[in-house]
Amino acid sequence: MYDNEARPGFKSGWGFSCLIGENVLFDTGADVSTLQYNMQKMKINLQEIEAVVLSHAHGDHTGGIEIVRQLGDVRVFVPASFFTPLKRKLSRFRNVEMVEVSDTTEIEEGIISTGEIGRIGEQSLIVHTSKGIVIVTGCSHPGLDTIMNIARRFGTIYGVVGGFHGFDKLEILRGVGMIVPCHCTRLKKRILSVFPKTSLQCAAGFVFNI
Repeated sequence: MYDNEARPGFKSGWGFSCLIGENVLFDTGADVSTLQYNMQKMKINLQEIEAVVLSHAHGDHTGGIEIVRQLGDVRVFVPASFFTPLKRKLSRFRNVEMVEVSDTTEIEEGIISTGEIGRIGEQSLIVHTSKGIVIVTGCSHPGLDTIMNIARRFGTIYGVVGGFHGFDKLEILRGVGMIVPCHCTRLKKRILSVFPKTSLQCAAGFVFNI
């Protein structure tokens, strides 16, 4: 939905957002206009979204938070240590039930939050698929290796998708069947080069099946 790069006809921006299935929105990018444009371009039905998960409070992941006003009744999952002014803002949205997450928490069947991790208090998602666990990250500030270790409690890791901030331990990706480096991944080109058969180019407007 939102990334530093975009497919033809879509808009890019410094930030990240993706839709998991038809009803779980993960992060909202840096601005609502770009997010809304891309969602309309992809013919996303906003009324089908039942849950919004905000990985952490940085503006490139929460700047499009006004999109939540356009949804139906929705649960918004935020880290317990989430920036207080943003919590207040969300609490004023009449359609929102806010859920503060500390530990691993079920978002819906087959989708689990890692709980908030690290100094920044970031949460990632663990998605159960027929091929194994797929991890969806915002920026991976706590370290992708730390997030992967938590995910392994729930099954074998098949894929990792999202921002890999500060990541340089390429060896931990060996054996991962699907690697989609997005947004703030500094070594994106290197990852795509080292893992040409298992890595995919991330971009706003990109759709893949897991």
